[in-house]
Amino acid sequence: MASNRSIFEQLLDKYDQTLAEAFFQGIDAIKSQITLKIVVERLERGDIAGAVEAMQLEDEAFSALEIALREAYNAGGVSFVENLPKLKDPEGNRVIWRFGVRDYAGEAFLRDHSAQLVTRIVEDQRVAVRQALETGLSEGRNPRSTALDVVGRINRVTGKREGGIIGLTSPQERYIALARAELLSGDVTLLRNYLGRGRRVKRYDSVVLRAISDGKPIPQDMVTRMLDGYSNRLLELRGEILARTETMMAIGTARENAMRQQIDAGKVASQDVQKIWRSAADGRVRHTHRVLNGQAVGFDAAFQSVSGARLRFPGDPDAPVNEISGCRCHLEYKIDYFASVVRQYRAA
Repeated sequence: MASNRSIFEQLLDKYDQTLAEAFFQGIDAIKSQITLKIVVERLERGDIAGAVEAMQLEDEAFSALEIALREAYNAGGVSFVENLPKLKDPEGNRVIWRFGVRDYAGEAFLRDHSAQLVTRIVEDQRVAVRQALETGLSEGRNPRSTALDVVGRINRVTGKREGGIIGLTSPQERYIALARAELLSGDVTLLRNYLGRGRRVKRYDSVVLRAISDGKPIPQDMVTRMLDGYSNRLLELRGEILARTETMMAIGTARENAMRQQIDAGKVASQDVQKIWRSAADGRVRHTHRVLNGQAVGFDAAFQSVSGARLRFPGDPDAPVNEISGCRCHLEYKIDYFASVVRQYRAA
C-alpha cells in the first residue's frame, strides 16, 4: 500500500500540472483574442487606459483555472477518506468514511478563494500591462512596437503569441523593463547585471559578452528576441509557482475539511486526532518549515512558525504568502482509533 507521503505527492504532481495548464490556457486565450490594430490606434492617441481595456483582461478567461481548483479540492478530500484505516463501531459495524464535496466549508472555500484568486491575477495583469505601456511610450518606442512588447509576437511555427508581458506579475514586468535597459545601454556594468538574471536564455550570453568586449549596445532586434525568451521563462516560473501554491492550498484545505467532516459526523473525536507536520525533507524546504518538521498539534490547534505565523496546515489560505508560496510540505493525521471506539462504546 502506498504511503501517505507518496499518495500526497501523486495528487500534488497531477493537479500541479492541471492547474498550470489551466493558467496558461487563460493567458493564451487572452493573447489570441487581442486585436492588435485597436490597441495600437489607442496608443497612438496616447490613450493607455483604452489600450489596456482593448486587451480584454477579464476574469472569465480563467474559468478553466477555477474548475481545476475545484477538481484538486475534490480529489484531495476523496483520496484522504479512501486511505483512512478500516474501523468498526462498538456494535461491530464497519465505519464508512465519506467526503462531502458540497459541504458548506468546501463550497465557501471554492467560491470565495477561486474568485479572489482570479481577481488578483486579472488586477495584477492590468497593473503590469499599464506599467509596460507607460514605460514604452515614455522611452519613445513607437506604439506598434510598444504594443507588441506587451501582447507578444506571433510565432510563425506555432501560430501563437509568445513573449510579452501578459501573464507576468507586475514585479516580473519590472524585471523585463530593467533587462531591456541593461541590454540597450552599452554599459559594461549593466550588461554584466543582465548576465546575473537567473531566467535569462543563456544561449544569448555570447551576444552580451561580445557587447561587453566591444563596448557597444546590443541591436534592437536581438534585444527583442532575448527579452521574448526571458519573458517566456518568467511566465513559466509564474505558472509553476501559482499552480504549486494553489494545488497545495486546495488539497490541504480538502484534507482538513475531510477530517472535520468525520469528526462532525461522530465517527471520531477531535481530541483523538493529532496533526504532524512533514516537510519535503530536502534543501529547498524553507527554514521556517524545516523547524516545524515532526512537530505535532491537536486537530483544532495551529502550528506556530518561527516567523510568528500560525498555520493550520501547509498551504493554509489564511497564512501569509511567504509561508505558503511554493510549499511542498504535508500533514500526517494520527488518529487514536481505539480511544474513539472506547469513547463511543461508553457513550452508547
